[in-house]
Amino acid sequence: MSAIPLSYNVKSVRARWTSSIVAVLGIAGTVSVLIAMLAMARGFQATLVKAGVPENAMIRRAGATSEMDSAVTLEQVRVLEDAAMVARQGNEPLVSPEVVVVTDMPLSGAEKNVANVQVRGVSARALEVHRGVKVVEGRAFQPGLPELMVGKHAAVNYAGLGQGQQVKFGGLTWTVVGRFDSGGTSFDSEIWCDADLLNQAYQRPRGVFQSVAMRLQSVDAIASLRASVAADPRMKVQIDSEIEYYQKASQQLTALITTLGGLVAVVMGVGAIFGALNTMYSAVSERTREIATLRALGFTSGSVVLSFLFEALLISFVGGIVGCIAVMPINGLTTGTMNFQTFSHLAFAFRITPALLGVGLLFALLMGVVGGVPPAVRAARLPVAAALRDL
Repeated sequence: MSAIPLSYNVKSVRARWTSSIVAVLGIAGTVSVLIAMLAMARGFQATLVKAGVPENAMIRRAGATSEMDSAVTLEQVRVLEDAAMVARQGNEPLVSPEVVVVTDMPLSGAEKNVANVQVRGVSARALEVHRGVKVVEGRAFQPGLPELMVGKHAAVNYAGLGQGQQVKFGGLTWTVVGRFDSGGTSFDSEIWCDADLLNQAYQRPRGVFQSVAMRLQSVDAIASLRASVAADPRMKVQIDSEIEYYQKASQQLTALITTLGGLVAVVMGVGAIFGALNTMYSAVSERTREIATLRALGFTSGSVVLSFLFEALLISFVGGIVGCIAVMPINGLTTGTMNFQTFSHLAFAFRITPALLGVGLLFALLMGVVGGVPPAVRAARLPVAAALRDL
């Protein structure tokens, strides 16, 4: 005989709506938490990776794990500027030697609390090299003067970084002369100033930088640059594309958030599965006579198993949809965390993608399968004769 009509299961779920709602809410809560944690990890990763430009190369000291423990000399910068692969604006090479330090600043609205902010000393060509960074208020700093450009997130998150305000760090008093927007990248959480002056403020050797950002003539030119640099004994440096560098920089925290999110989702999922099991086992015990009647009418054990499994999947699918809808309001919500690579505060937005919603729905269906199979098997094994004698 054919399978049990699906309408039978839909009516059964509606008839037992109270227990079904409990199972739906448990699954929805689990799916919401899972998607929220994955969206946090995806947002953090996207914020860092978006800072990279495909045509840009990031040069650091050989063996350096990040900008913070790197050092590139002025002589090495001059060699890079003369490379045939570098893009130029007029006669000027699009190369920006950069200095990176971290300083603490009071948080907006909670001046007693402080957090680390990354200060990036850049060259006058930084805005051309870092494509997508635009001054949206005021102007760019003037080289040689203690002036700051502040990223849009840094201006909001830290006190005293408004247009025209002054802030002290590194032994100098700096004036905020502009605000920039990098389109939601990690640069938006930074403060930019003149690289040479930042070195001087922190009493660092003149002509030593943490990294060099340079625009190449094409994406493929990075291989030629590596070959050219490898042949020069003065160039003890490593070369990555900016996208590769920022992908590596995001891996540690992204993996941590994903792992924690997975663990929380699994723990909550166990509770949701028990809720589904309770709902389905209750359905089996209440429908013993119905199941026996279906078997007597010629429906096979396999049909009964599929029928109850569909019912569990229907409940879990509804729970998954509810969970996806419930978590959508956090998409684009800005939060912040510590970037373990630079030990500075990084603002980023939750990023919910169709792929993450798909993961949430699949996880909901998995909970439905785990919670639906044992009751379905029990229903198929009910003794038909004994159940029919009770009619």
